[in-house]
Amino acid sequence: MTGPHESDGSSFDDFLRDEGMYEEVTSISLARVLAWQLQEQMKEQGITKVEMARRMGTSRSQLDRLLKQDGAGVTLETISRAAEAVNRKLRLELV
Repeated sequence: MTGPHESDGSSFDDFLRDEGMYEEVTSISLARVLAWQLQEQMKEQGITKVEMARRMGTSRSQLDRLLKQDGAGVTLETISRAAEAVNRKLRLELV
């Protein structure tokens, strides 16, 4: 006997939806990818956290929240400023 998502062709997304976790897991995953991308750009460009916060016009603690990788309390405005600080653009789309 198999579980509800083992052999019927269901996806991991279906499993997360069935468990009521899809939105939370997706949100956290996106925040982690964004934080990772920002950290990689900072490394490549030799930007310190102090310099990054200065470029964003924010505090180091606000930057740390953004880079914490859980997305809690981070606004689109903050994310957009972070992208601009590393000479990138933020692109959002509904799919």
